[in-house]
Order: sequence, then C-alpha cells, then structure tokens
Amino acid sequence: MSADSRRKEPEERRGALERRGGRLPSRLARSVPMLQAMFRQSTQKFHQASDEGHHFFPDWKTRAQEAASVESGSQRALRIVEADAQTDARWLAFVEGHPEALIYHHPAWLQALAAEYGERSVNLLCEDGDDGELLGVLPLLETSGLLTGRRLLSLPRTPVAGPLVVDREATAALVRAAVERVRRLPGGRLRVKLAGPALDGFLPGLVGFPHESTYSLLLPPCPQDLRFGNSRNHARVRWAVNKAAGLGVEVRRAESENELRAWYVLYLEAMRSHTVPPRPYRFFEALWRILRPQGLMRLLLAEQRSGKRGTLLAGSVLLTFGDTVSYAFNGRRADALALRPNDAIHWRAIHDACVEGFRRYDFGEVPAGNEGLAQFKNKWTNHSERLYRYYYPACGPGERGLEANGPAGRLAKSVWRRLPLRMTASLGDQLYARL
Repeated sequence: MSADSRRKEPEERRGALERRGGRLPSRLARSVPMLQAMFRQSTQKFHQASDEGHHFFPDWKTRAQEAASVESGSQRALRIVEADAQTDARWLAFVEGHPEALIYHHPAWLQALAAEYGERSVNLLCEDGDDGELLGVLPLLETSGLLTGRRLLSLPRTPVAGPLVVDREATAALVRAAVERVRRLPGGRLRVKLAGPALDGFLPGLVGFPHESTYSLLLPPCPQDLRFGNSRNHARVRWAVNKAAGLGVEVRRAESENELRAWYVLYLEAMRSHTVPPRPYRFFEALWRILRPQGLMRLLLAEQRSGKRGTLLAGSVLLTFGDTVSYAFNGRRADALALRPNDAIHWRAIHDACVEGFRRYDFGEVPAGNEGLAQFKNKWTNHSERLYRYYYPACGPGERGLEANGPAGRLAKSVWRRLPLRMTASLGDQLYARL
C-alpha cells in the first residue's frame, strides 16, 4: 500500500469512505481541518521542544477544550447507544476519519482482543440527538476476574485507548454512560487508559493516576534526515546496526503462520526474562488472521544467514494505522543479543515507515523498574511521557499495586525466570483470564 493511500488528506479520505459505502459525519468532517491543523501545530511544537528538553505529548486537556470550540452555542442533546464495531459501518468510518485515532480504536483490534478470552464488547457511540450524527466512540470490554471483580475497561491488555471524540461534550457524555453501566454491575469498576491527563475534572469520583512511561519518535519525510536522540545515541544506534550487518544479520517480513509459531517461542523467552506474563498464542494468531490481511500488522524477523540457511534470532510484531507504526511485541534469543538483532529490526522498521509515509514510530511503554528496556528504547529517542489510567470509583492501593509492581507482583517475579517456557505460557494465560 502506498504512502498516499495510507495518509489521506481530509478530502481524499472522505472520498474513499463514500466509495466504500460509508460516510464521514458532517460535523466530524467540518472538524477535521481544525484537528489536522492542531496536529500539525503539535508536530511543530515537538520539533521545537526536542531542542529544549520539553515533553512530547501536547496538553491534552487544552486540546479537548480547543476542539470544543468547533461547536458554538448551547449544549446539544446527545444520545449514547451501544454498537457492534464489526457491523456498524459508522464506527470504522469515524475511526478512519479522525486524525487522533489509534490502531486500538480499530474494529480489527477490538475483534482480536475480544476473541482472546471471549469477553463481551460494550462499544459506545455518541450521537447528536437531533440529526443522529456520530460525535464520538468509546471502546470497552467487560471483564470478570477473581482478583478484580467485574470491570469495564478501555481497554484490557492494551496500552492506550479511551474515548475518540469531536468535542468535549461528547467525551463527557461517553464517560458518564460508561459510569452508569458500571454502577449497574455489582462491585463494578471502570478503568480508562489514555496518553495524557485528558479526563481530569470530567466527573466526580473519576480519578486519574500517572502510569508507565512511553517512548516515541516523530519521523521526518525523508529517511536520510532520521536522527536517533542526541549525537551520542545516534552514534550508538549506527554502531549496533553496522555490527549486526557485519555479522550476517538480515531482516525480512514473515510470510507464513509457521514463522509466527517459531517467533512465539522467542517471545516466551523474552517475556520470561522481563518477568512479564506472556499473551497466549491464539491472540497472535488472531492478529495474523484479522489484522495482517488489512495491512494493519506485520512481523519482522532477524536472521543470521549462513549460505541458504538462516537462524532465527529475534522478531517484532508491528501494528500500522493512520500516521503511526507501533512496536507492540518482541521475541529474541538471549544468547543472540550480542549480534544486535533488535537494533537491526528497529532500523529496518523505522526506515520502512519513513518510506511508506508514516509520521510517528511508537516504541511503546516500559514496565516500572525495567531499566534495561527503558535504556534500549531511550537510545532511539530522548522523548518519553507518562501514560494515564483513570478509575471509577477511585481505586485503592491494592488494585493499582496488583496491576503495577505491588507485593504480589514482586513475589511472582522472584520465581518467574526459573519456570519452563510452557509453564509461563500456561500461567500467563490463566493470569490474564482472571485479572
């Protein structure tokens, strides 16, 4: 798929939606130029801030208020309805037409995620009560765990999601609707993951906390202009990539599910090393089956070539949507790290992203306390920000400690690295099913 088709300007995007039988809501269509201008302005501010050591993420609260200025006059009557993101064409049209949409809002991701444990989707749409125009969406999954009770999450096992809206009124309506549904669940709780403090002050009892750090790199239009952090980091990256090439490491895209299965063994090894419970293989099979045919997922493999044979050293799952390539999952052989296969993978992935017209490479979050992983991601870019999690009602230290680095987590980490890979896969599957 060409860069032009991946990154349509508003007029071209509207035309593509109409050809598929969808229609971009006129209110969102009127908002897109303004939102695109805000996005470009944020990009310019990023480049200015990169020389001053400032934060990457813009002021999300201010941007929400600016977006609300699209609508003049009194508050509108809004209607919240539940929808099937797989069959309601408006959901995909809205996501594809919104400049701040993430792969995690896409129906394909929601389908793969819900299939992992058979959880019930509660996908909310916000409509204009007068003309029915779509003003926002909020993807949610209902989970029920022995340790956490019944919850609505946006989204589980996903780094960031939350409401995708035209304005502040739609955000408030969607969050209130989610809270109302939680109140009907015995012991129910709501958790929303966001890339900034965007829900501060929206609803009494909705409390946000800073979470893990995430790392990103804005991409220039030309690969020759790529720079990885400061000059020292850039030199380190080039040295690692050159070392990998000199030792015969080559990177290519996976072409079959058998290669996905071979990669999964390396993924289990990496998760055991990081003391993180692994996702079940069926989840990656769903990504391969659902997202890959749509050009939303790819698996890059690093191999050391010897004649016609290649030894698999590492591999990374990348998610692609809109202007962003997201580095999502990695697997590697511990005894091959000296060959720098992960550096070779990122080098290839970032350069491919530039050539294809993407504007951002998302390195993803780093679990608290994993300094080695933080250093690896930080050498590619010196910009990191905190993700936020919002809870209703406000959670106690027990729930946050369970999810982050509490006593139970520390106890599990003390023995996790000694377990056989198959046992980590089984335990990880059971743990995610019960959280």
